[in-house]
Amino acid sequence: MATKTSPDKKKTGKAADTTNGEPQAFKVIGTRPIRHDGVDKVTGRAIYGADVQMAGLVHGRILRSPHAHARIKAIDMSAAEKMPGVVAVVTGKDMPDLRDKMADLGEGTVNLAHLGANCLAHGKVLYKGQAVAAVAATSPHIAEEALKKIKVEYEPLPAVTWVLDAMKDDAPLLHDNVFTSEMGKLGKQPSNIAVHLHFEKGDVEKGFAEADVTIEREYKTASVHQGYIEPHVSTALWNHDCHLTIWTSTQGAFTARQQTAELLQIAISQVTVVPCEIGGGFGGKISVYLEPVAAILSRKCGRPVKMIMNRNEVFEGTGPTPGSFVRVKLGAKKDGRLVAGEAWLAYDAGAFPGGMIGPGCMCVFSCYDLPNARVDGYDVVLNKPKTAAYRAPGATQAAFACESVIDELAEKLGIDPIELRLKNAAREGTRRVDGPTYPRVGLVETLEAARNSDHWRSKLTGKNRGRGIACGYWFNIGLKSSAAANVNPDGTVTLVEGSTDIGGTRTSVAMQLAETLGIAAEDVHPQVGDTDSVGYTDVTGGSRVTFATGLAAYEVGLDIRRQMAARAAMLWECKPEEVTFADGVFRRGDKSTSFKELAGKMHQTGGAVVGRATVDPEGPSHGFGAHIADVEVDPDTGKVTVLRYTALQDAGRAIHPSYVEGQMQGGSVQGIGWALNEEYFYDDSGRMRNASYLDYRMPTAFDLPMIDTIIVEVPNPAHPYGVRGVGETPIVAPPAALAAAIYRAAGVRLRELPMAPHRVWTAKKMTNDEC
Repeated sequence: MATKTSPDKKKTGKAADTTNGEPQAFKVIGTRPIRHDGVDKVTGRAIYGADVQMAGLVHGRILRSPHAHARIKAIDMSAAEKMPGVVAVVTGKDMPDLRDKMADLGEGTVNLAHLGANCLAHGKVLYKGQAVAAVAATSPHIAEEALKKIKVEYEPLPAVTWVLDAMKDDAPLLHDNVFTSEMGKLGKQPSNIAVHLHFEKGDVEKGFAEADVTIEREYKTASVHQGYIEPHVSTALWNHDCHLTIWTSTQGAFTARQQTAELLQIAISQVTVVPCEIGGGFGGKISVYLEPVAAILSRKCGRPVKMIMNRNEVFEGTGPTPGSFVRVKLGAKKDGRLVAGEAWLAYDAGAFPGGMIGPGCMCVFSCYDLPNARVDGYDVVLNKPKTAAYRAPGATQAAFACESVIDELAEKLGIDPIELRLKNAAREGTRRVDGPTYPRVGLVETLEAARNSDHWRSKLTGKNRGRGIACGYWFNIGLKSSAAANVNPDGTVTLVEGSTDIGGTRTSVAMQLAETLGIAAEDVHPQVGDTDSVGYTDVTGGSRVTFATGLAAYEVGLDIRRQMAARAAMLWECKPEEVTFADGVFRRGDKSTSFKELAGKMHQTGGAVVGRATVDPEGPSHGFGAHIADVEVDPDTGKVTVLRYTALQDAGRAIHPSYVEGQMQGGSVQGIGWALNEEYFYDDSGRMRNASYLDYRMPTAFDLPMIDTIIVEVPNPAHPYGVRGVGETPIVAPPAALAAAIYRAAGVRLRELPMAPHRVWTAKKMTNDEC
């Protein structure tokens, strides 16, 4: 099914819903109930991290390195410690001496020794803005003044901030204990190249030899930030009973608990993490930054400590997406059939190993059925903040390169760019270069919807205007989720789940429970529990919550139905297996009772009914999308104006269409910003020169048209309601779609992000000079 949502939210196309070939009718799924947490958020009652208050609260601030690379020779805290109002001062020496140990964060793994050094430096600083010391004081102003009293003696070292420079033999070496991991073996000499990945299928040389047309191009992308509105904030209370409680803005309460416990070398059971409402994350609030620092300050002073980052600290001290260099080569027959592909990717990991090169390698050719392919990827450390996940981490850079070459191939072969993609589109049975074979996926249907859309079929008129299209892919992970629900006597249900709510997932999860129980979405009251209130749940990331936590809610519903059927059997004096359930009604023969009626008799039949479930679905749910962009390029300035934009995506099943549309629109806007304006700009000393929203140019409502959306529904066979994740795929295609549109508007192909006015103008001038 393909459903277009125009700005007035009218549906313009519809086909039958089917799962496994059988029509399905839903009462709750596919509707648009008001979000359960909406009133609290619009009235300001929702509790965010900065709202946490308690008796005896003090305020923490962090001293950060002014150098991009330097040895710490000495730290003198004595003057700060003597200041009135200062209650604690700490450095990296106050944290345990951590050995190399890997921890799983849900969207990647991390070396705990590196994670600890990223929270408070040990012996060396590796980027400007790295935390060196921290102060707690009775007011944030006193804490800020105390930072100025801390004297740090540095020995500055040469810095490197571009990935290809960091790979050179004579580049400044960041770590003397990092050796290149390559095909299961470690290199013998320390290196800035932490990992070399290699994937291959078929006979690549033979494939290129058979190609009638071959195109090879190189692409560069800058680091960009996730752009969440709320800065990082944490409050920690190390109680006198040695129990640590943390209130924090995090995408994963359980992973925050694990990281903090591991870094402080205390038992996980000794830590409770209470997730506050979160003002955006997009992958940037998975790793801990403030939590362990606030904890050791609290332990030292015996009082709760609140820490809030300033905006420049967020830019300079937390993880952006990797800068990258990508080379892609594709070969095709005259009829458009792709026969071979080769990609070489180098992604910067920031100051510590463990970047996004793995997903980049896996995604680079993910949209196409390539019989012969080879991919090499390099994870490279340099003097920038440790990279973090950002909505489909690693995929956008790879797609910018691959999709741009696909567009050039289409032009050279004289084939419509959608038709070329349809001819080679990944489908059920396609094996990716990294090994996995796709189950039922919806790329073909998404491209067909694009071909049939009003946008693609309309004519684009006017000078200096162009249209482009590109595809995007993200895995959408499963991982672990837990949920529990209590049936109330009035027939409503209280649901407790462990996934922090960023994009309306309270409601999308509650809707799946409501559908399973045959009740209204409004009759489910969802809550996000802390780490002591619900079973282990992985991060809100990887487009997994509506899929995996929704699956947990479905299993909770089945558990409740089984228990309620047994209660009905008790009343009807029959066996539970004789009781059937459909549309919120239990039946046996001519006897029936609604879910609400039976709930009112719980205490007559055995007391409370509590359902619970823990799930760990294996394998990704595979999200494919296609984006169409119309632009106009000012020939005098190079400024690109987006005239019209349509995002299409296979959502599997749109549980709450408004939230699906919102994810598609939000991801598109972030991808457009990445494509046209956003970048970390470093000077020669390794200093970021645009660490504020004034200078870091993100698109606003004045910069963009309404993002039209077309939801395609090819149900995921691995989910009872056909759900696929939707949150990350929309950021993947925009740069390539816009690059193709700019080419048709201005006659220049840009191969470096962002495609800012000066780059467009320069490329156009060079083309004109050559002519």
